[in-house]
Amino acid sequence: MNQPAESPVLALPDMQHQWLPFTPNREFKADPQLFARAKDQFYFDLAGRPVLDAGSGLFTTPAGHCRDEIAEAVHRQLQELDFTPGFLRAHPKSFELARRIAGLLPEGLDRVFFVNSGSEAVDTAMKMCLAYHRARGEAGRTVFVSRERAYHGVNFGGVALSGMVNNRRAFGGTVHGVSHMRATWQEATRFQIGQPDQGAELADDLIAAIRVHGAENIAACVVEPIAGSTGVLVPPRGYLERLRDICTAHGILLVFDEVICGFGRTGEAFAAQSFGVTPDLITMAKAITNGAVPMAAVAAARFIHDTVMEAAPEGAIEFFHGYTWSAHPVACAAALASLDLYERDGLFARARALSPVFLEAVASLRDLPLVTDIRGYGMIAGIDLASDGKPGRRGQLLQKKLYDNGLHLKTTGDCAILAPQFIFSEAHIARMTEILRSTIASLA
Repeated sequence: MNQPAESPVLALPDMQHQWLPFTPNREFKADPQLFARAKDQFYFDLAGRPVLDAGSGLFTTPAGHCRDEIAEAVHRQLQELDFTPGFLRAHPKSFELARRIAGLLPEGLDRVFFVNSGSEAVDTAMKMCLAYHRARGEAGRTVFVSRERAYHGVNFGGVALSGMVNNRRAFGGTVHGVSHMRATWQEATRFQIGQPDQGAELADDLIAAIRVHGAENIAACVVEPIAGSTGVLVPPRGYLERLRDICTAHGILLVFDEVICGFGRTGEAFAAQSFGVTPDLITMAKAITNGAVPMAAVAAARFIHDTVMEAAPEGAIEFFHGYTWSAHPVACAAALASLDLYERDGLFARARALSPVFLEAVASLRDLPLVTDIRGYGMIAGIDLASDGKPGRRGQLLQKKLYDNGLHLKTTGDCAILAPQFIFSEAHIARMTEILRSTIASLA
């Protein structure tokens, strides 16, 4: 494994003014864990100590950190065109990027709307569903169906869809009209790597929602192909296919939230292709720019786009929605450079080839006494730890110790979530597994 270069020691900054997201701020500022720089597979703390990035940042950076190709593209763009409004104006790179993304998507999903975050993408997709049904004379379709243990961002629409209780407690009662199916995790599926054989019938929860609300009132079913932030819940065999069939039979749109899965995480460009199921809309973000610049998008089936366009009067704004930063020139430049990297280095194929090594390494941790379940698919896996009596406390302690021991990943509650960069070698995976094993063992 290549040894990272040394970096200078930096002073601790004044931290009193920033309010950190999804962080116990008082605890963090009493014992801060900061990154000063990054390169390839590593972060570096203020003292220059390397920390192996087994989370691809936050599922964002599969091609490795601080890639020169992306930095140079951003630099050129800032000198050429730093900003242009996206309302009644545009710039060429946005159209080129939309074309490139359409070429990666399942056939027919080739109309791309740019936003700035996964949360915005989800809310935008919800509006697209409502606009489509309204355009075809079914404005009564306003109910959305999602799942328990789902995460769809932090805007009000996404919070309403989400099924993770801590994301809903404070703000989940603002948007109504969402029904939740059961999550796909089952006791019988413990320690199954890949798609579980049991559980396809859970898709029939959508039939139950139809019985309650009436199909004529349901706009869309919104699911993550792999429920990522909740702990990597891989769909049972046949589950997504059943959802697709039910949606088609009842005129309900199917939305895949691929903010985490998109751009190679499952071994194909999108999880829709890995699982062989084509939805009507796909949300994407994170790896679209390899994490370099905030950006996201929604891909809609052509029939959705065309229906909305054709229903609007001539000269009217067909879809009354957008953001100041939509298709920002610098974000487009970063995304185009990222797509070039993914293609030139064959990173999706590399992820596919590395996946068995990664999943086998993670599965080897099942003998640890604190480990209660391991799940995974492609280049993402979740490891559940037994609670110490207060949910989430052990996961928080694991996070801190892993930083001290030189490994970065994401935790949700008492689950450690691994999403290595596609440029990892087998040596990086071995080191990741070694640090995980010793750190989890120390918690016992």
